[in-house]
Amino acid sequence: MARRSLMAQGLTASTGMTGDLHEGPPLVAFDFDGTLTVRDSFTAFLKWRVSPARHALGMIRLFPAAVAYVFDRNRGKIKAAAVREFLRGVSLEQLEREARAFAQSQAPRLFRPDALAVWRRWRAKGARLVIVTASPDVIVAPFARGLGADLLIGSRLALDLNDRINGSLLGPNCRGPEKVIRLREQFGDDMSLAAAYGDTSGDREMLAIAHEKGYRIFRGKPG
Repeated sequence: MARRSLMAQGLTASTGMTGDLHEGPPLVAFDFDGTLTVRDSFTAFLKWRVSPARHALGMIRLFPAAVAYVFDRNRGKIKAAAVREFLRGVSLEQLEREARAFAQSQAPRLFRPDALAVWRRWRAKGARLVIVTASPDVIVAPFARGLGADLLIGSRLALDLNDRINGSLLGPNCRGPEKVIRLREQFGDDMSLAAAYGDTSGDREMLAIAHEKGYRIFRGKPG
């Protein structure tokens, strides 16, 4: 089977990013899950899109992967296992449609108000705002568009020749050093972050290259 990246189509164009990415306004990076939101958006999406019985069955089937994670601490492997269990065979078109519906219904329950306030503060300063997340980009894309993000960088799902999820990640899980690698792919090796915000050890490398380091500073709860 061929592998292709499942990208957040149209995000950059819809938010108006133009010109040279290496010059101009300050660049600010936000982790998504646990930073802008109160919980993991991907696991919430997987639970939202199926019946309680189907979700419970899927979690039982994922038990061996969970046990393996205790020993290898490989988040990419357990994420790929969840993708295989819940999303394999789903068309890209259907997944994008479901992601939009999920964002529309769940955004008020997910976003931290204090994190959104900082996001808007940087926007008012003319900063370029980038979401860098370990969650699949296609799931986070509707949220990113709603926020007016200039760019979304996330884990990528692989597709088969018929544009269906084949049950694996395309490339590494976007966590830890991979976040910095992906940022530098977009903005160059000499990139400089005015600020970065995160909440786990998976954000450590991204925070390390930022002038302003916001680690677990957001505590707000939705509504």
